[in-house]
Amino acid sequence: MEVRIRILFTSICHTDLSAWMGENEAQRAYPRIFGHEASGIVESVGEGVTDLQEGDHVVPIFNGECGDCVYCNRTDTNLCEKYRVNPFKSVMQADGKSRFSTKVDGKPIFHFLNTSTFSEYSVIDSACVVKIPSNAPLKEMALISCGVSTGVGAVWNTADIFEGDKVAIFGLGAIGLAVVQGAQIRGASKIIGVDINNEKSIKGKIFGITDFINPNELEGVSVDEKIREMTGGGVDFSFECAGNLNAMRQAFLSSHDGWGLTVILGIHPSPKMLPLHPMELFDGRRIVGSVFGDFKGKSQLPLLADHCMQGEVKLEEFITHELPFSQINEAFQLLKDGKSLRCILHL
Repeated sequence: MEVRIRILFTSICHTDLSAWMGENEAQRAYPRIFGHEASGIVESVGEGVTDLQEGDHVVPIFNGECGDCVYCNRTDTNLCEKYRVNPFKSVMQADGKSRFSTKVDGKPIFHFLNTSTFSEYSVIDSACVVKIPSNAPLKEMALISCGVSTGVGAVWNTADIFEGDKVAIFGLGAIGLAVVQGAQIRGASKIIGVDINNEKSIKGKIFGITDFINPNELEGVSVDEKIREMTGGGVDFSFECAGNLNAMRQAFLSSHDGWGLTVILGIHPSPKMLPLHPMELFDGRRIVGSVFGDFKGKSQLPLLADHCMQGEVKLEEFITHELPFSQINEAFQLLKDGKSLRCILHL
């Protein structure tokens, strides 16, 4: 039930960056191969794999779908009992061992987020491998294995917004801009982007934001107050994509009382709890987290690939840099400095 993939393209997500920088506990198993946003070709398949074969074009997914467990058989969750995202998991499901043959100082090299794509080859559980059309551009398709799917799916699946809805997006990185694009495709009437980097407004407008707010430039008013003023009481949906507790609270308060929904997409490594008073939930505002945009990876991601191939979801806009894999440290620095959305690495 395992597949060996030759990785042709991979990119760096903020989750890889935060783990590399030691900002969370996901890096506790060392040495470890990071990377989870990629595309490639099946090199070989193990016993029991029936839906994939040598030569298939595929993308790995960090949040797998076995198709048989009680979770996979429900329509109201995209988690899987065995293969859900787990940053602490560092070995294969079958035997609790690593599939990387090289050792470092006598220690095995561990896996990361069910994928480990910063490697020419990676062995992945078949539940975490999605077949895509052979004519799909592999370079762009790498982006649907994490960031774009998470953002677009949060709009289409988690929030399920309708034409005319008003939305606010806190943090205009790749995931935030994917939210923008998903909202623009659905016909949102007002798309407010919030970021402390004014340069993000330029890219945001390309993706579809109608308004931009830099919290550091507001005087005498908070971000949530400004948004409520701009929208006549608040947005229908707010999306927190920054991994910042203060931004999360502002996103929550910027949604309209009575029906507003806040969707949490950012990774929060801090041990601090939610900055909400329980009674604030009695005003009708709701808050929910979204994993992988609530897409069931194996069964639903091919539909997103179709939307991308038809030009509805524009993946090329997310690629700001492209480098050979040997320059991965430069790619990490670009993301750390806020100069890239997605840097595609190739062999």
